[in-house]
Amino acid sequence: MQINLSGHHVEVTSSLKEYVNTKFAKLERHFDHINNVHVVLTVEKLDQKAEATVHMSGNEVFASSVNADMYASIDTLVDKLDRQILKHKGKIAHH
Repeated sequence: MQINLSGHHVEVTSSLKEYVNTKFAKLERHFDHINNVHVVLTVEKLDQKAEATVHMSGNEVFASSVNADMYASIDTLVDKLDRQILKHKGKIAHH
């Protein structure tokens, strides 16, 4: 799984990069058909926004999350993606 991480008005520090990698590794454990993930971290005034598009074989999932803390945004983002991916996985399993 390739993670493409970019920042918008925010410096993508090595600790943020590390955090994103660790969190997204959890998604890959649930679903190993993830090709690549595009993550964008944005800071707008007091909002720390994390959004991502996950490209899977034959599908893609998008989610975003806003919080006062970037790490919390990433947490919520991964939870949302996780639910969507599991839903997608369920659909595949029923075919």
